[in-house]
Amino acid sequence: MTEASALPGQPRGGVISGPATARAWCVLAPNPSPMTLDGTNTWIVAEPDSDLAVVIDPGPLDESHLRAVIATAERAGKRIALTLLTHGHPDHSDGAARFAELTGSSVRALDPALRLGDEGLGAGEVITTGGLELRVVPTPGHTGDSLSFHLPADRAVLTGDTILGRGTTVVAHPDGRLGDYLDSLRRLRSLTVDDGVATVLPGHGPVLNDAQGAVEFYLAHRAHRLAQVETAVEAGHRTPAEVVASVYADVDRSLWPAAELSVRAQLDYLGEHGLIEG
Repeated sequence: MTEASALPGQPRGGVISGPATARAWCVLAPNPSPMTLDGTNTWIVAEPDSDLAVVIDPGPLDESHLRAVIATAERAGKRIALTLLTHGHPDHSDGAARFAELTGSSVRALDPALRLGDEGLGAGEVITTGGLELRVVPTPGHTGDSLSFHLPADRAVLTGDTILGRGTTVVAHPDGRLGDYLDSLRRLRSLTVDDGVATVLPGHGPVLNDAQGAVEFYLAHRAHRLAQVETAVEAGHRTPAEVVASVYADVDRSLWPAAELSVRAQLDYLGEHGLIEG
């Protein structure tokens, strides 16, 4: 068995639900699958001495989960004052409208279609609720509307699906674009180098204790996959399905449809940069 400390990002062992940092608590949604890993991580974030909390990604429309999130906050003496979305995929956002009904909180997101209230989210914006400071970091690529949230006081970043606690994420073509995703990873790397971010609080999977190691692994993985796709095309594999069968032959076939989305994004990227013929 491989030691967790030897894995990319040093994933934290133990139960995923529960306290992760001084200001962040995870409530795991009951929606495990090959794509969602253990389930969606719903994050409650608050200053320890404040009675107000922010929830990031309420998760799927599952009444028991939404009420569990509220109950967890209430046990800590906190009221949920604001809901934020990292992106619009249903496993992160479908419960948002019902959650807003239950809590009376507004929902802020980059995509106007997902907002409940007048305010959106902008790059570099600083959110202050109950003394908590969250900085909005644009991280498109997995989807066009993907955001991360920098929690400076805990030297942490909440990454949604941009970085997962285990494995790698999908660049969900055509909305997701590989060039954007690579830029987003570099932006997150800058947070680890320039701002001291050490911990990744992901949208799925365990907390990562080595944020810089996780980002470097993701960048290296993408470079490796790009080289594999380019080689597959040179070998005569022309369609995305053919490339998937060649490059992802060792991956569970149930994941091939998701892999094809990433391959399409990779082919677009290679074509845009003149590395393969269109």
